[in-house]
Amino acid sequence: MIKNLICVIAITLIATTAAWGDLIGGYQYISAPQLQDRLKSKSPIILVDICVVEQFAKGHIPGSIETNAYPVETDEQRQSLAKVLPKILASADDVVIVCPRGGGGAKKTFDFYKSQGVDEKRLLILEKGMDNWPYATEVK
Repeated sequence: MIKNLICVIAITLIATTAAWGDLIGGYQYISAPQLQDRLKSKSPIILVDICVVEQFAKGHIPGSIETNAYPVETDEQRQSLAKVLPKILASADDVVIVCPRGGGGAKKTFDFYKSQGVDEKRLLILEKGMDNWPYATEVK
């Protein structure tokens, strides 16, 4: 009986941890196919692209807001992110952060927006970033 109870508790803990995924670390992700589905269905979202000027010009997800804030280490780069804040705060839409590889720059952007009062439940990072976006892009 105790063995069964311990097994049930262990399975529950594992399932809960898997379900919350990166939420434990404070970050939520969206895959390229999930984002593409939301774009096709015209689901309201705000796309914040932090890629550098050259990468954004080469190709970006249609509808992205260009910030050129990567790698989000300077006050100037954070100020570029802050320019999008009025739009984000005036909306209840999810915010998808697009960076070159979906790593450190995206996490810094997530943390910045969270520190500015954006509900972290609305913040999503594009998994693997723009370098691995397999769908059509716009060119600047």
